[in-house]
Amino acid sequence: MSNCHIIISFFNKIYVEYKKIKGSPILVHICCAVDSHYFLQKLQLDYPNETLVGFFYDPNIHPYSEYRLRLLDVQRSCKMLGIELIEGEYDTHNWLEAVRGYEKEPEKGARCAICFDRRFEITAQKAQELGEKTFTSTLLTSPKKSLKQLKHAGDMLGKQFGITFIAPDYRKASGTQEQNILAKQDSLYRQDYCGCLFGLTIQREQQQKLADELFSPISQQIQPESIEARIELYQKRWKYEESNIAYKIIKERFLNWRQMYGFLKIKKETVPAHFLPYSTLKSEYTRGKIDAQLGELHYMNRDEVKFITLETYNKLGETHYKNVTELIFHTPIFEKELNIRNQLIHNPYDLSSILVVDAIPTQKVEILYKSHIYEDVKEVLLEIA
Repeated sequence: MSNCHIIISFFNKIYVEYKKIKGSPILVHICCAVDSHYFLQKLQLDYPNETLVGFFYDPNIHPYSEYRLRLLDVQRSCKMLGIELIEGEYDTHNWLEAVRGYEKEPEKGARCAICFDRRFEITAQKAQELGEKTFTSTLLTSPKKSLKQLKHAGDMLGKQFGITFIAPDYRKASGTQEQNILAKQDSLYRQDYCGCLFGLTIQREQQQKLADELFSPISQQIQPESIEARIELYQKRWKYEESNIAYKIIKERFLNWRQMYGFLKIKKETVPAHFLPYSTLKSEYTRGKIDAQLGELHYMNRDEVKFITLETYNKLGETHYKNVTELIFHTPIFEKELNIRNQLIHNPYDLSSILVVDAIPTQKVEILYKSHIYEDVKEVLLEIA
């Protein structure tokens, strides 16, 4: 026998002995940190001789920014628990094809079953690929999911792939309450929808709330309490923890705003115009003529609409835009625009529409505009001195 074969045989024996001690790894499908953080710790207690490997496979999560945010929080959780994490493919197209025709199904309905089957199937395939004999899912701890439905899907796929699906019920005996306490204690990101585009839409319609998770300005400006704003906050939180900086995440109630669309027309032709934050209109259409000027503001004779030139915008914001079209596609940060508005109007309760234009129109104008203003709650990261 060659030296090479002797070495391979030696390491194979070591690996066999290691497997006897540690047991076969369990591949754990992870949906979000709130569910996984508690579930993984319970598994560590119940299976002390098993190695847990996390598998984040959730192409059902929309939009992609929400997917990134949940993955970020799962990465932090797994790091805290000393668990390896594998990220699956974000194959949204295949997921959408799988649930086609079931868009209006309620929570725990047929669409959810297809969604579980899809994610469990990919998890089982991954377990087989890695040579693991057991898999499970943190979805089992979600109070919004049917335990019976999940167990049936897992068992069927386990038989198909020749591996074992374990379905511990960690919800019982105040498990859900313990899970919530742990999530709050470790400052986990608490999403308020399952992640599914269709589930979100139905939920927001029932709540009569704006699905602002689906809003994304063409300028990619990060707006208050947007998913992108949350990502920035949780990334900053991670840096604080790496630098051992004490912090606290608090919540603040505030007035939020989202623009749906906005057009300015002169002689039926659309001309470039940018609407400042917190611009609102009584209805979705108005028309009139600018008939007064006070300082930098030009006043239209109807519906409290005001105009400023791009020159004024550049001066107040210390920016250097060449034209309004450039501004529309490359808007500065939200706070800078809010500061510009505050310099123009000192009344903090004013919700008039303020339009930025290259030149003040001298002819009659038409405005088609829709925005939403609503009560909201946002998280704020505070450094503790």
